[in-house]
This record gives sequence, structure tokens and C-alpha cells, in this order.
Amino acid sequence: MNKIKVVLVGGPEQLREDDRIRYVTDLADKVKVPAGNGYEHFRANGESRTVDDLELPVFAWCGRTKIAE
Repeated sequence: MNKIKVVLVGGPEQLREDDRIRYVTDLADKVKVPAGNGYEHFRANGESRTVDDLELPVFAWCGRTKIAE
């Protein structure tokens, strides 16, 4: 399967720039990033952004969930 490089926008400021570049297999997928005691969730918003001379799909922050105990 081909991986699609995407950029994450929004969410917590603590998310480093390096952590904002991710790979998905389908633009309909959500991206779940561990952060502190939970997960930050991102999904495609139909926009794109240039990063290192590449036009990448934007995945915007759409919420946070806590880790189940």
C-alpha cells in the first residue's frame, strides 16, 4: 500500500513540528497521536499546505480523548 504524507494542524502547542508530519494509507483515515494522558485526533479537511516544497493534504485537529484506565 502506498503511504500518503500529510501535515497536522491545530491541536496542542506541545505537538512538535516534526510530529506534525504523518503518513496515512487513505485520506478518509483519522490520525490519532498520543499526547500526555490522552490522544489528539486529526482528520482531512480538504485543504493542502506546502511543506519542504511538497504540497501535503492538511489534517486538522478534531478533538481529544483520554486514555481508558
